[in-house]
Amino acid sequence: MAVSLITLTGVQLAFGHHPLLDGADFTIQQGDRIGLIGRNGAGKSSLLKILDGRIEPDDGEVMRMSGLTVATVEQEPELDASSTVLETLCGDYIEREDWQRPAVAGALIDQLGLQPDAPIAGLSGGTRKRVALARALADKPDLLLLDEPTNHLDFDGILWLQNMLVESRCTVVVITHDRRFLDEAATRIVELDRGQLYSFPGNFSQWQTRKAEMLEAEMQQQARFDKFLAQEEVWIRKGVQARRTRDEGRVRRLEQLRRERAERRERAGNVRMAVAEGARSGKLVAELQNVGHRYGERVIVRDLSTTIMRRDRIGLIGPNGAGKTTLLRIILGELQPTSGSVRLGTQLTIGYFDQMRAKLDENATLADTINPGSEWVEIGDQRKHVMSYLEDFLFPPARAQSPVSSLSGGERARLALARMFARPTNVLVLDEPTNDLDIETLELLEELLQDYSGTVLLVSHDRAFLDNVVTQTLVAEGDGVWREYVGGYEDWLAQRASETPAAATAAARPAPTADEGSDKPAAAPQRSGRGSSRLTNWEVRELEALPDSIAEVEAQQEALTAELSDPALYQENPGRMAAINDELAALEAKLGELFDRWETLEAKRGG
Repeated sequence: MAVSLITLTGVQLAFGHHPLLDGADFTIQQGDRIGLIGRNGAGKSSLLKILDGRIEPDDGEVMRMSGLTVATVEQEPELDASSTVLETLCGDYIEREDWQRPAVAGALIDQLGLQPDAPIAGLSGGTRKRVALARALADKPDLLLLDEPTNHLDFDGILWLQNMLVESRCTVVVITHDRRFLDEAATRIVELDRGQLYSFPGNFSQWQTRKAEMLEAEMQQQARFDKFLAQEEVWIRKGVQARRTRDEGRVRRLEQLRRERAERRERAGNVRMAVAEGARSGKLVAELQNVGHRYGERVIVRDLSTTIMRRDRIGLIGPNGAGKTTLLRIILGELQPTSGSVRLGTQLTIGYFDQMRAKLDENATLADTINPGSEWVEIGDQRKHVMSYLEDFLFPPARAQSPVSSLSGGERARLALARMFARPTNVLVLDEPTNDLDIETLELLEELLQDYSGTVLLVSHDRAFLDNVVTQTLVAEGDGVWREYVGGYEDWLAQRASETPAAATAAARPAPTADEGSDKPAAAPQRSGRGSSRLTNWEVRELEALPDSIAEVEAQQEALTAELSDPALYQENPGRMAAINDELAALEAKLGELFDRWETLEAKRGG
């Protein structure tokens, strides 16, 4: 029989107009691995604070198992800057007579690649998160609460945490937007939606199916309710004769219906994203020839040659400290490499989203942040008032004059996206855009990037986001070596495993990298159940789309050839001839690439 660690009954919690918890019920049982999801601002972090006792609910009951121990790792952990890593993990073990604590701490330090004598004050965000996780695990709590633990962690750190939670079978409640993490680690999804907690057995993918069915049922139920209410409103407004014969019970029922409709909390709307696309860039975006870069003795990039073309979607993959942001700056021409050359294309208009949101002015208002000095935003051929545009990103007009300093992490991320998308671009550079965004906003951002006609350069540790957005990856393989792969994260793993079987076997037990700043290569996790002769999901989709792509190019060729054969062209627009010939040459090259890719994928599918 399962043991209940914490039970919430009829819990109320409100900050502001709408309650975060509105008579919510919730039970955590021993062995649960709960993924807690919900919109930004729904109250997920506040729920964790109720669970660990940092705050008390306004009403309702919280029952805890006797002697329950809880450890919490917050989004931005607070650590004693004057301590070392080992001192932080060991704590006051002598006072508590926990003589095994130093050994446990040492094992965790080894697993996470930490430096025991490193002072906390000098650690990066990713390393601080590792230390906080290790400290919580060293406590061996009955219940572990994690608030966005994958933020600031690289792939190795995420995989280590994911595997640790599964193998240790500890009871955990984790807030995260990492859909792959939830699929691998969660046994139950709990959604906080409009003050209520809804529990779904299974992982995130299973929740998505159930949630879609539940929303459809809710919409149908509300439609029936609204139709019945409308009928009753018509009845109450009938003529004199009808009012004389009113059924007082029916009148009271109508009043109750009105109250229920007024109290209904509608589901919050989605962010409405659109990007202001600038003039098309040249075909070439950037060409790197034998580029090298180093800081002192440490090599960041070693002899890298690559070409980035218009409409490429490139993901940069590597452990923390591998130099992903540095390489981005080199590609964009913002940083001169130590050796080699970078040639930038023409007509580049770059939009930059940095992970620290450093470009946001804390004292500026939201409206001024979007478009200083103007009340209007131009998105393609559409002109929007800044208030309306802010509403698209879930900022009500009443907050338009609020300062940036008043925003939460998720709100800052939305504002940074809103500002970037409000300016014409043909190259989008996204450095960890998924931190602090809720899952629904992430999925909308994926759709926008898939349809974007410009070039995308993406740094992210969100595996699902990479798979859904990028078409190729640049991977840091250690000692400054960067290598290109076709596809997203999963495709990289498959290609890497097929080329280096020994490395793939070792990667089944990924060892986290050392502190950020280490240039050691990260071990990649093995992909189970997929051999090198099989197509990846991404490649299957690509192969299925290739015939249509080829037909489209051939149709364009036919149209241009027909135009070229028109005698009137030579008399009326002779300058058009050269342009058509250039377009035909480009289409011929593109057709050759498509046929080559088709042959490659067909050969791979045939084994």
